[in-house]
Amino acid sequence: MNIIVVGLNHTTAPVEVRERLAVAKSRLGDALARLRAMPHIQEGLILSTCNRVEVCAVVEEIEQGFESVKKFLADVQTSLTREALAPHLYGYTATDAIRHLFRVTSSLDSMVVGEPQILGQMKDAFEEAMAHRATGLVLNKVMSKALSVAKRVRTETKIAENAVSVSFAAVQLAKKIFGRLDDHSVLLIGAGEMAELAARHLVGQGVRRVVICSRRQERAASLAKEFNGTAAPMDEAVAQMTQSDIVICSTGASHVLIHYDDLVKVIQARKNRPIFLIDLAVPRNIEPRVNEIDNVFLYDIDDLELVVASNRKERAREAERAEVIINSELEAIVRWMKSLDAVPTIVALRERADAIRRSELEKLIGRVGEFSPDQLAAVERFAEALVNKLLHAPLVTLKQEANSPNGSLYADTIRRLFQLEIEPPQEETAAKPAPEPAAEPDKGRPS
Repeated sequence: MNIIVVGLNHTTAPVEVRERLAVAKSRLGDALARLRAMPHIQEGLILSTCNRVEVCAVVEEIEQGFESVKKFLADVQTSLTREALAPHLYGYTATDAIRHLFRVTSSLDSMVVGEPQILGQMKDAFEEAMAHRATGLVLNKVMSKALSVAKRVRTETKIAENAVSVSFAAVQLAKKIFGRLDDHSVLLIGAGEMAELAARHLVGQGVRRVVICSRRQERAASLAKEFNGTAAPMDEAVAQMTQSDIVICSTGASHVLIHYDDLVKVIQARKNRPIFLIDLAVPRNIEPRVNEIDNVFLYDIDDLELVVASNRKERAREAERAEVIINSELEAIVRWMKSLDAVPTIVALRERADAIRRSELEKLIGRVGEFSPDQLAAVERFAEALVNKLLHAPLVTLKQEANSPNGSLYADTIRRLFQLEIEPPQEETAAKPAPEPAAEPDKGRPS
């Protein structure tokens, strides 16, 4: 019994290829049924996000399993031949496959390392596969462990704590200045994409009042409706600042819109209450020397990029700690996987030997007549000792070699020599996966 992973992601395939293979949730049940119907596939799971499409499967023969999964992926769409798809695919088996699943679930293989979406996406994929009876003993065990490992990574490392997007870096800086952000207000001057995203994060953190000043009145009204805020004319921007704790400026203007003197008046009107300014425009729209005013905190795009660069380095260090956790968890599950071939073989061999022992004792009694109780006990002890001595060496070898690269070969040889019929393992009901940690606002792009 072997586990394999075949798929493609943002590093191996462009978006036009990934989107062709994407499996919508409404089609996932049918896709899982088709996957399980493929030759050599015993269990299966499909993970489909905007940045990756992967199939994890349990197979009897690795090469045949790879071929079946590749054919399945090629059949998902009709506009891409199998030959054209092949260069974009990667494949893992055995320990490498399990490690890959652990890394993906822990967001170490994501476009944005540490992003939270992938854990929820993997949990959903697992639950869908279980709901459609596509998983069994192996995938239930491995996927439950993958979710547990990801939770441990998030608990024991700081891989998701530092902002790696400009928009969320602004939120982190605002929290350093104000502490809690609920009961504070935000003003958007202009409605650029980054400004909108930063505002969205701020609202998600509890900002209570949003005002949008933009020359594009329709755009301002649309955003105001979305944020449950209000739109105001552009020439009211400075006046609105007196009532705004956080100001995000992102316009297409090529000159300064907010001057030093404007902020002097604003801070006076605010009675020296702090104001946090984020200038995302290039060229800058806020005069840099406003930072000299007490209780005025100005950050421009370069400041935020420096924060992001520093945080990316910190996430990289935390990712190294996460890899250590994954490797420590990997050993036990790999041992369990390798034991799957040995344990049923050991049980079957013992049962076959005991059945032969009982049968031969019955024949002996039939030929020579009844034994006295002492004689029968002695004969049974002799037969049992003989069986135990004959089985001792093969059973010890099977146990010793279970976790070796040739463990499956030993088990298969024993089954062939003794003509053992191994019952397939019973499906194990996986424990309900623990809920993923709450997604922090820095969502980045889902994996």
